[in-house]
Amino acid sequence: MRLLNKVFKMLGVVLIGSILLVVIVGLLFINLSPVFGGKPDAGQKVKYAASSQYTEGKFVNQIETKMNMGFTDYIGLIGDYIKGTPNAQPPAELPVQAVDSAKIADRAEHITQITWLGHSALLLEMEGKNILLDPMLSDTPSPHPLLGSKRFSPLPITLESLPHIDMVLISHDHYDHLDYESVQKLKDKVDHFYTPLGVGNHLKTWGVAEEKIHEMDWWDEVQLADLKLVCTPARHFSGRGIFDRDNTLWASWIIQSARENIYFSGDSGYGPHFKEIGEKYGPFDFAMVECGQYDPRWEAIHMMPEQSVQAALDVKASLMMPIHWGSFVLSLHSWDDSIKRVSAEAKRLNQPITTPQLGEAIQLPTQNYPDSYWWKLISKN
Repeated sequence: MRLLNKVFKMLGVVLIGSILLVVIVGLLFINLSPVFGGKPDAGQKVKYAASSQYTEGKFVNQIETKMNMGFTDYIGLIGDYIKGTPNAQPPAELPVQAVDSAKIADRAEHITQITWLGHSALLLEMEGKNILLDPMLSDTPSPHPLLGSKRFSPLPITLESLPHIDMVLISHDHYDHLDYESVQKLKDKVDHFYTPLGVGNHLKTWGVAEEKIHEMDWWDEVQLADLKLVCTPARHFSGRGIFDRDNTLWASWIIQSARENIYFSGDSGYGPHFKEIGEKYGPFDFAMVECGQYDPRWEAIHMMPEQSVQAALDVKASLMMPIHWGSFVLSLHSWDDSIKRVSAEAKRLNQPITTPQLGEAIQLPTQNYPDSYWWKLISKN
């Protein structure tokens, strides 16, 4: 009996020691790893206080946006994750059209072209400028490769192969949109980074030159030669660590030239801001709208596919492209649920929609945009 008690005591010591070790390692990682980014200083907080989006030391949405689930929701969520999601990942790699960096460098200035690189990462070529949107181009959207789901398919172009980039637009600081490794590989070939308020602190911490970083509030505009950028609202939240919820702003973006008007939604729940954006700056020739990683339990911060179509209608988009899908498992729906539902709703509401493969370019203006149901072939394999 004494021997048995000693064994239990030893097991208890080992268990407690293991838990303490995990906690210590976790705290050291959070405090020492650069992936978590930077924090605002006192002077910046004073500056942010001038924003109508900043209240009591935190950024807020235009309308009430509850993100705290009840006890029943948490229990159900844990059960759903344990049970797993059928068809969460595609049964085969998705088709990828390779992007030629030489062709990007030689593109004529009068051509406007959009190329989907995966998830919400896009390359926009406009007025002779190369613009990257939310260039998360690593394998996993997480603070460490062991903590996230791996990308479904290879990238259409590697970070190393990308040519000179005139500007990068960031919608918010979540790992699937702002990536430390991608910024490290991009920062020396990018002229300017445009971010919502506060996000520039992450970039500065990661070694991006301060003169390259431009933070903007909602409705701020900047004229850059033949292009105009507008930082516009979204309905979401921010944070990269445990204690930095809503320390930075989130946003959508408008990119305008004399020829085209383009909208990028970033991440957002459905809300009145879409109509407001459409009324102030629409109609849009092209709108990239988030569609994926949703669930009824967090509908306030990620639209359901049917709402994505309504958002495109609200901003008065001539052509909609669904983004934020087809690369990672970040929710509990099947990998192709979002594209099937958004395509069906767009057809029902007569909203033109384009569904390119990874790396497949869309030129504006055009009537011959990609609209095949290529994902159906993957699902049958």
